[in-house]
Amino acid sequence: MPTAGTRKIPFGGDYNPEQWPRAVWDEDWSAFGKASIDTVTLGVFAWSYLQPAEDTYDFARLDEIVAEAVAHDATIVLATATGAMPPWLGHRYPEVNRTDFEGRHHTYGQRHNFCPSSPVFRRLSVELARRTAERYTGTPGLVAWHVGNEYGGACYCEHCAAAFRVWLRERYGTIERLNDAWNATFWSHLFSDWEQVVPPNALSEHWRGPNHTAFQGITLDYRRFMSDQLLACFRAEKDAIRAVDPDTPVTTNFMGLYQPIDYHRWAPHLDLASWDNYPPGPREQVRMALAHDLMRGLKDGAPFWLMEQTPTITASRDVNPVKRPGVMRLWTWQAVAHGADAALFFQMRQSRGACEKYHGAVLDHAGRTDTRAFREVAGLGAELATLGDAVLGARTPARVALLLDWDSWWAVEMTDGFNRHVSYVHTVLQYYRALWQANVGVDVVPVTADLSGYDVVVAPLLHLLEADVAARLEEVARRGGSVVSSFYAGRVDEDDNAYLMDPPGPLGALFGIRVDETDSAEPGVTNPVALRAPGSAADDGAADLVSAAGLVFEVVVPQGAEVVGTYGSDFYAGTPAVTRNAFGDGEGWYVATALDDAGVAWVVGQVLDRHGIAGPYADVPDLEVAVRERDGLRTAFLLHHGTEPVEVPAYTAGTDLLTGREVREGETLHLDPTDVVVLRERP
Repeated sequence: MPTAGTRKIPFGGDYNPEQWPRAVWDEDWSAFGKASIDTVTLGVFAWSYLQPAEDTYDFARLDEIVAEAVAHDATIVLATATGAMPPWLGHRYPEVNRTDFEGRHHTYGQRHNFCPSSPVFRRLSVELARRTAERYTGTPGLVAWHVGNEYGGACYCEHCAAAFRVWLRERYGTIERLNDAWNATFWSHLFSDWEQVVPPNALSEHWRGPNHTAFQGITLDYRRFMSDQLLACFRAEKDAIRAVDPDTPVTTNFMGLYQPIDYHRWAPHLDLASWDNYPPGPREQVRMALAHDLMRGLKDGAPFWLMEQTPTITASRDVNPVKRPGVMRLWTWQAVAHGADAALFFQMRQSRGACEKYHGAVLDHAGRTDTRAFREVAGLGAELATLGDAVLGARTPARVALLLDWDSWWAVEMTDGFNRHVSYVHTVLQYYRALWQANVGVDVVPVTADLSGYDVVVAPLLHLLEADVAARLEEVARRGGSVVSSFYAGRVDEDDNAYLMDPPGPLGALFGIRVDETDSAEPGVTNPVALRAPGSAADDGAADLVSAAGLVFEVVVPQGAEVVGTYGSDFYAGTPAVTRNAFGDGEGWYVATALDDAGVAWVVGQVLDRHGIAGPYADVPDLEVAVRERDGLRTAFLLHHGTEPVEVPAYTAGTDLLTGREVREGETLHLDPTDVVVLRERP
């Protein structure tokens, strides 16, 4: 279990005392005590001092660091130190350095710099993981192993080319099946030997960057392959740990909505999911909530760990504003509300040099404990101590599933012929935002998930449709549920080849339509879509809402579906833009255009109303409510992301676990911006 060995939500983060003189360590631990920090992640970037040469290992410094943590009764997350290679490795074995998309073989440098297909890297990284596990298994306070760090990137070297061909043989079996999958008769691409296959990059199938490829099937497979190769590196280190330590959970830190790696393919191999939360802007509460729910969904709803966040600024961008007062606390509680069973930072003390020396930290270069950042961290630490184990292991109830699919993400954004301005994540976020503002519980799950427990399944841009997905979505509707999808749905099979049938392909029966044409427009060009509730005819009066739709306008021909939204302009004015189709005891909704946020919210609201799914305060912008349950007890988190104070009636009675205040149902709650209430609902 992720919470094994902990009595409360672990609080602390990435600690690298090897970067500072020994005398600083005592200051650090004194400060940690003041902030109720009880957890440290150690050794993430320790490879160069743990193994100063190929035949030399030196654990003396890490021994001291671990001993200090044990002496302070800390919870320890111990890394395998393979998150960045030492210089000697890149220079002695140049093959371990990556070859980039442009075909340039790199020399040693930076961090994400190893070739995942390199036998040398695999041998040395696994050996270091094995030795680390042998030395520290059984260490008091050790609760998790941290393999690698923020896996990502890609390599296009000869080792990867050879490994890709092996991967393809295992996937397709015969060269004939490969040619069929890649539609290789196009442009005379029929392969007669596996050795003719090369990685798709700027020197082969691509132009104008990674998303412009002559053969989507080849590129799609290479992305799948590279995700699998990096996973193989993780699994090899995990196996080395498991040979020594059969019990302690093993994880690696993901990066949320990160396109290069299919986290669903990784999920079965993690003992717990964890991720690093660095949102791209100051008003990203919906995106963060989606990423939290994605991480929770990786392990069938089990809690995850927030492995990294910054107390103040992120130092990797052109402009790096500080988090405003209260925001760090608010965002941390949001993570807990969505299922986090740990709240950790990068970093505990600012580095003296290099590119992250100004990255936010619990302690600045001077080690001060009277800064605003430290005071806020200490205040949060005290609150987490007060909360104790009240929500550890608690789950999130949800009647709604949102499907997020890496294959569709990859395929949509490298497909020619439609609109290159369509963003998979932006579209998924639109539908998630409508659910988030409605304050209903959502599980973000893969297309392979068991959908039998959900009343509503939302699947935007379900472009690539594999095997039995259509049948399982039909079953959701047949038993009385609702399925919502959007333009581009059901266009291609698992090989990214078009279905030889009317769009939306195998989903046509569920949605009761066919798509005749697909029009596109530049950003900013809109077509008004008039939306009317099911059962109301178009000539019965004014529309419920007129949505400004853009980018994509599919021309839809109903095949039994009811029209609930119509285009207002162009040659297809008056034709369907949104439809609802009765299917079994349920329904399928199809949105044939990129509605604006209000339009998406209207569609989602219609579906939620049909099932009586409603959360509190849906009419209060930016007041988020999330619930966790354990042992029959519900804990609600009220999180105010707005910029102005609000007053709302308490929707239920309970106890605020942070203040001890008893709350009566209906009494007025005053919430200032960034306020948080953790309400243990009264049974």
